[in-house]
Amino acid sequence: MALVRPLEEHEIEKELCEFIQFFKGPLGVIPNSVRTMSRRPRVARAFTELNIAVMECHGKVTPEFKRIIGYVTSFVSGCRYCQAHTILGSQRFGSSEERLNEAWNFMESSYYSEAEKAALKYAFAAASVPNGVTDELGEELHKYWEDDDIVEITAVIALFGYLNRWNDSMGSALEDLPIEAGEKYLTNTDWVVGKHT
Repeated sequence: MALVRPLEEHEIEKELCEFIQFFKGPLGVIPNSVRTMSRRPRVARAFTELNIAVMECHGKVTPEFKRIIGYVTSFVSGCRYCQAHTILGSQRFGSSEERLNEAWNFMESSYYSEAEKAALKYAFAAASVPNGVTDELGEELHKYWEDDDIVEITAVIALFGYLNRWNDSMGSALEDLPIEAGEKYLTNTDWVVGKHT
């Protein structure tokens, strides 16, 4: 059960409500997390601006792969809310069924390139507590990715670090579309809706 009730759209400041409609594109819904943040409009606006900036793609990191990075980050953190959202986002940005089904097991998957595996190993290490990033991981990352791409990859990891803490602490209730994606693609993991009802 959610710690704090998300605002309904009609309860959100009009200008902010129009701005956060952005999330309906990548996710099909305005997440309950953002609707809860909307109790403090500056927090919701700042988070939405950050989300837009982080998810913009300027190099080799695609919109679909950014959501896979978010998934791995959330998998390590144990945030089931964000696992479902990132799998849904990956699906909506054209990920294949195979990639979605094997995101949790990317190292063994033939559907992820060596460059992607290096980025996802980095995401796994960066999301771990304590942080597990080593010089060796950095060297492997640099084999495949330019510095600007590494900034984009790290920005996604950091964004989901915030979201993982927010949603697990607040017990954000999952919406129907992410639940469906979780039930379809995450059955090979220990994923369940859990407290996010």
